[in-house]
Amino acid sequence: MQSRREFCGQLAAMAGLAMAPGTLRAAEGSSGRPNIVVFLIDDMGWGDLGCYGDTFHETPHIDQLARESMKFTNAYAGAPVCSPSRAAILTGQAPARLHLTQWIPGVLYPYKQLLEAPTPLHLQAGIPTIASVLKSAGYRTAAIGKWHLGGEGYLPENFGFDVNIAGDNHGHPPSYFGPFHFHNLTGYTAKDYLTDVLTEKMDAFVRDAAKKGPFFLYMAEYSVHLPLEAKLAMIEKYRRKNGGPNADGDARDPVYAAMIESTDIALGSLRTVLERAGVADNTIILLTSDNGGVGFQGRKLHRIADNGGLRAGKGFLYEGGIREPLLVHWPGVTKPGSVCDVPIIGTDFMSTVLAMAEAGPAPQPADGLDFSALLRGGSTLHRDTLYWHYPHYSDQGGKPSGAIREGEWKLIEFFEDNHVELYNLTLDPGEQYDLASSFGEKAVALRAKLHAWRARMNAAMPTPNPRFNPQLEVAHAGPVGCSWESAANCRED
Repeated sequence: MQSRREFCGQLAAMAGLAMAPGTLRAAEGSSGRPNIVVFLIDDMGWGDLGCYGDTFHETPHIDQLARESMKFTNAYAGAPVCSPSRAAILTGQAPARLHLTQWIPGVLYPYKQLLEAPTPLHLQAGIPTIASVLKSAGYRTAAIGKWHLGGEGYLPENFGFDVNIAGDNHGHPPSYFGPFHFHNLTGYTAKDYLTDVLTEKMDAFVRDAAKKGPFFLYMAEYSVHLPLEAKLAMIEKYRRKNGGPNADGDARDPVYAAMIESTDIALGSLRTVLERAGVADNTIILLTSDNGGVGFQGRKLHRIADNGGLRAGKGFLYEGGIREPLLVHWPGVTKPGSVCDVPIIGTDFMSTVLAMAEAGPAPQPADGLDFSALLRGGSTLHRDTLYWHYPHYSDQGGKPSGAIREGEWKLIEFFEDNHVELYNLTLDPGEQYDLASSFGEKAVALRAKLHAWRARMNAAMPTPNPRFNPQLEVAHAGPVGCSWESAANCRED
């Protein structure tokens, strides 16, 4: 039987519904303040979903959400790696301002040309978050899944969350199968799959919170971050799609595909429980990823994610590392099946979510903008430029760099030798043609704006490494004291 949500979505699409702002206000107010869910997927590539063009992964629930939502084509993470990107989403402040620019705790590369900028081991105590502001406004708040912004004393409950399940200093699970050893999530058996367990916890929270008033849920999946582990039956399904166990080396990764599908099932479960709780029509869902998908990890030559033809992936400031899928479903507001090409960035979430909840402006300093006008059908956002600052080396091969996007132009500055690359993203979204020499004046102007922004942010910069030796750099390509698989357990000190 067709759900009420599906029927209303189809009716709106057939009628070409575009309600006037006054009508929207009446629709929103009829059920009180909206519930809000940020559904954050870890390390998922821009092209990993069917609604963004993937034909191998099966994501029916996310694709259905896309048909009922506004889809963004130029949404960006605040950073090319997880901890700073998550901090940007939750605080509305740029990682450069926070000086939290690397995944926590980072890793030591003593033979590289530069010594990386220092980065803290946790989010700054007392900093306002979406959760703390909404909690003050009467929302019940929950963080389920990955946190990776600090350990004891710096957990979700220290930043405004009433409920925290599995959120601690883990950057990834040691295994996706039990027993588990997370904050407020322990035990289980080797038959239990983490994504499924987190889904059960999510559903239980929604069922309970829906009875008590508005809620904010930060559903931060550990998937699809490494290690690559999934349920065997689902893996076998994708192996068959690949042509069996003897498929050639260019075949898509069946384990990663199975992880994507398990995450899609989690989204489907969320929507079902919202419907059954009677709050689907008053719940906003924002679905995105924290950074680009992993192209290659460490010295391994096995490609993992699909970044949809964009260059590079996680750990780089090329488009594949920072451009994200973003779907926003705001019942009665967003037009089903609509597409928005206006660039937005992770720091915009704070201002936008607070506007949706009518909880006032974002606390200052605020580096993001409220893009809710776009969700209502607007076509512009009063901002000319987006900025990134990543003064680090990444496990995936990225080098210390900064970037600026202004309109169709994007410039990347590399800190090792200070060279710049300039791309026209309208003509060349895959960033294959460096135009820095052909459009020198544009490159100079963008570099100047990037430098001025870094000065305003008081951004920390890498410094020359007195121990740098090119021969040693090649011989010691990996992080000191860490294997590539255990790098998240290493500390730079």
